[in-house]
Amino acid sequence: MGHTLFGALGLFSLNILLYCGHAQDVPQSVLTVSPSWTSPGDSVTLTCSVEPPSAGWRFFWYKAVPDLSRYYTPELLAGGTTGTEQDSYILHGQTHTAGYACRAGRGDPVSYTQYSDVKFVWSGGVNPAASLTVSPHRLQHFSTESLSLICEGNSTEWRVMMADEDGDVSSCYYWGEMTGSTCNTTRASSGVYWCESETQFSNAANITIHNVPRPVLTVSPSWTSPGDSVTLTCSVEPPSAGWRFFWYKAVPDLSRYYTPELLAGGTTGTEQDSYILHGQTHTAGYACRAGRGDPGFNTSYSRVKFVWSGGVNPAASLTVSPHRLQHFSTESLSLICEGNSTEWRVMKVDEDGDVLPCYYWGEMTGSTCNTTRASSGVYWCESETEFSNAANITIHSGDVILVSPVRPVTEGHSVTLGCKLRTENLLYNVDFYKNDKLIPNPVRGELLISAVTKSDEGFYKCRGRKSPQGLETLTSAESWLSVKYPEEAASSSVFLVPLVVGLVSGVLLIILLLLFLRRYRKSEASSLSRSQRTNQSPATDHMINQGETQDGHYASLLRGDSCLYEAIGGSEEPEHGTNDEPEESVYENVRMETAAGTSNG
Repeated sequence: MGHTLFGALGLFSLNILLYCGHAQDVPQSVLTVSPSWTSPGDSVTLTCSVEPPSAGWRFFWYKAVPDLSRYYTPELLAGGTTGTEQDSYILHGQTHTAGYACRAGRGDPVSYTQYSDVKFVWSGGVNPAASLTVSPHRLQHFSTESLSLICEGNSTEWRVMMADEDGDVSSCYYWGEMTGSTCNTTRASSGVYWCESETQFSNAANITIHNVPRPVLTVSPSWTSPGDSVTLTCSVEPPSAGWRFFWYKAVPDLSRYYTPELLAGGTTGTEQDSYILHGQTHTAGYACRAGRGDPGFNTSYSRVKFVWSGGVNPAASLTVSPHRLQHFSTESLSLICEGNSTEWRVMKVDEDGDVLPCYYWGEMTGSTCNTTRASSGVYWCESETEFSNAANITIHSGDVILVSPVRPVTEGHSVTLGCKLRTENLLYNVDFYKNDKLIPNPVRGELLISAVTKSDEGFYKCRGRKSPQGLETLTSAESWLSVKYPEEAASSSVFLVPLVVGLVSGVLLIILLLLFLRRYRKSEASSLSRSQRTNQSPATDHMINQGETQDGHYASLLRGDSCLYEAIGGSEEPEHGTNDEPEESVYENVRMETAAGTSNG
């Protein structure tokens, strides 16, 4: 398929020689053309060489005439009967696409080399006798697009040919389907395409096939504590400019994988390639895609990326049995889902990033996944609407594991870490390490932290010996110990802002009352002084004036309190708008490369 030797003339004899083991004795002709792309009227130089190099050759020059039943038939160029001593031949006034070949001969009788491979001189100019039309009508296409190559001209029989980037020449038969004078394909590759009839070459088209732009989502951090902010970043591969980015929450769909749901304010997308999520509380999945142009072109969805939390979600929780993060490779493991649902699935992301449900590596019975084929990775439960807490489980093939809790430990509570030997025998001289630093510990065999604080978070591992005097040490893998704040502290923070607002309001009210009383006393003293000097106003007038002054200040104070209340009440942020518009396409771009070859255990 790769090379276009002349059908019956050269290919047959070369195959016979190869079969007999004498191909190394046959000199090969190699043709080059310059230039390979021409404008009408250009001159083209053909150059022929012999491999391995030797002297005494004469060179013969041929035009390659299409032969639809084979490949090409050689036709000697003008004056080429006796060959030339020069190893080059100039073609003047090249007008259309054409193919050429050469061979060399010497001796008496003449001994010839094989024909060279056909080399082409391409022209984009239209040949009335043979023309190629490309649909869609452009030179660049995406690898997912269907392509039609249509031949027209003075013939009823056509074939479409292609020379790829390696120089291999093949017909539509190998990469498409020829129907009449049209080649349809969904497997085109970059290269030069043209039509051929029995006597003509069409114009040529140098087509480039691009991989479809692919969005790639990253999340940071991937493990969170309640209230953390998370940054989603979307990039497009291969990189290019002019994109707007759309952000989605991945909603579990137990009959498929995930359905994309636009995040708040995401209808028109963002120019920025990042999106910040504030107050992340539970495990969740996210995706992105990009779009540009008018009419708009949208990429596919990115693979789902997860933000994991070890904190318990009341609506969905995962329990691991045995209740620890590290397990021996020979152990059975149960992953149990509980919460506000009657239908669950257990998911896993392994160390290669592949996302797989339980039925690929275990057996789902009701809300429990049982397995003896677990591998290291992050595990969690999903219902139709919820993600559970996640557990970063390590499956160890060694002889010792660290015993540590699956869920975060509440600050102020105690926790005990252990070191477990596969054979259940006693492990001697056990040491514990946090972030690779030895922890002073008077109690051998376990590590007790009596009142956990946030500073105790970190990666822990243990190391011990099989015998008291043994030199061989056994070391577990590392696991992360997560610490959470007490729920009462977290819940009290909800009332912190109203409490502060109330205190401030109270202080302001007291200040206003004091100002009122001070002004009232000054007013009373002033009225009394005027009454004594003039002695013109009766007591009843004085009392009425006092009443009016009091009523005026009281009304003013009420208005002031009202304005203050309105200011406090109006400080609440409006809720983010949501887009309830359903997505028409279902997101299923989870990485499942390994799933295709995996059977249900």
